[in-house]
Amino acid sequence: MGCYVKKTEPRTVQAVQTTLDIIEYLQETERAGVTEIANELGHSKGTVHSHLTTLKQNEYLVSKNGEYSLSLRYIDFGETVKDRLGIYSVITDELNDLAADSGELAQFATEEHGKAVYLYKVRGENAIESASTIGRREYLHCISLGKAILSQFPDERVHEVLDMHGMHAYTQKTITDRADLFEELGAIRERGYAIDDGEKIRGLKCVSAPVLGSGDDVLGAVSVSAPSRRMTGERFEEELPQMVQRSANVIEINSKFS
Repeated sequence: MGCYVKKTEPRTVQAVQTTLDIIEYLQETERAGVTEIANELGHSKGTVHSHLTTLKQNEYLVSKNGEYSLSLRYIDFGETVKDRLGIYSVITDELNDLAADSGELAQFATEEHGKAVYLYKVRGENAIESASTIGRREYLHCISLGKAILSQFPDERVHEVLDMHGMHAYTQKTITDRADLFEELGAIRERGYAIDDGEKIRGLKCVSAPVLGSGDDVLGAVSVSAPSRRMTGERFEEELPQMVQRSANVIEINSKFS
């Protein structure tokens, strides 16, 4: 008779988790005082004050009139991470060209912890504003960038991502069934690009192509987004798919020499 081994969660340090919760809360709210943070996170004011004081002394927070906010030190971390990617300048150069050629919003995202992370975005002359910001994380199943990335993962890895984050529905067009998603990923592999037809935001269409590295490495994906009224016919079905695939190919080639 087989022996059942119960899976256990990794051990974590509660004090560190509290610090991270405070940082993330301040990222969302911009600034807040001790009482507000304590009430929101469910900790005593004394505990929160100790964490805030430690963060401020180490220059991770600044305070004014009794309220705390994130310091500029995080910019240094962000720039360091971007530099270590090795291909950031390649991405920015190519997306600048893509935005200029398409006239629309061009974006690049990579995958981390089962989510899409925006690394760069640039607006062409006709581009719309978007809610995406550099560093923002999105679920993979509901955006073209994410589906392009998932299409290059083995099935086991796709299941791991879905087990981790689920398949939240944002609009009536969001894919929320695994079988449907795997069918879509197969179609993406066959044609070479992914589309998002209002699956995350109503009235917005996106076209995306995966960017591959050496071996089985998936560097990320590149996309063009525009209002649905401008994403029809030959432009949506041929012109923009060809543009994003070309840009993905240029990034792939240049990444090998970076």
